[in-house]
Amino acid sequence: MTNKKEIIAGIVIIGNEILSGRTQDTNTGTISIWLNSLGIRVQEVRIIPDIEKTIVNTINEFRKKFSYVFTSGGIGPTHDDITASSISNAFGLKYGPHKEAFSILKKYYNEGEFSEGRQKMAWMPEGAKLILNPSSGAPGFFVENVFCLPGVPSILKSMLGGISNILVGGEPILSHTIHLRTVESEIAKSLSNIQENNKEVEIGSYPFFRAGKLGVAIVMRCTEQIKIDNCKSELIKFINKEKIEIVEKE
Repeated sequence: MTNKKEIIAGIVIIGNEILSGRTQDTNTGTISIWLNSLGIRVQEVRIIPDIEKTIVNTINEFRKKFSYVFTSGGIGPTHDDITASSISNAFGLKYGPHKEAFSILKKYYNEGEFSEGRQKMAWMPEGAKLILNPSSGAPGFFVENVFCLPGVPSILKSMLGGISNILVGGEPILSHTIHLRTVESEIAKSLSNIQENNKEVEIGSYPFFRAGKLGVAIVMRCTEQIKIDNCKSELIKFINKEKIEIVEKE
């Protein structure tokens, strides 16, 4: 469901450790919740390996499809951190030390600690703008509509606030959830009818298992509260008619 005012984003999670299952991705949720609050809807998430050709192709695809692209991972000091050089290739830019980033990192580390590997974290596409890092010093960067962030969840989260004033969002995406003691198959047809009557509201149904019983969470999302309220009213009428139990979220 899209409209002319909608600002959309894609997220690219980069790292063999995610694909292998060794590390679980939590950055997608963090970025998505933050973007929702800014009125930016995430439309696609892709997890890719530390392979330059794959990164380049994915970035070039995403930056044409979406208003904004956010990457996570691959900007650290080790040999397999190749996101910055790959972004350079995607944009056809020179890859080298960023003067401001180099200065920030040099001041951050004690004398003798600013190793060659750490210096690598200052290498970026030519002309890249910095995303300051209040947690560990090493900045992220962005080129045009592509924003590159670290893979460490706590560090990534601490850096998002510094980008908020750069982004141009749409209307904040509002939501309302009702938890029902039922199963999806029992409400599927009626839910489809309600969706048809409320086309500008995104309705999702998500099964859950709580206290030994099955249930379904109905989530209504839209940029306009009145449309959510109208959709909710129609849903409540159906719930009351079918005598479905509404359960409190625990």
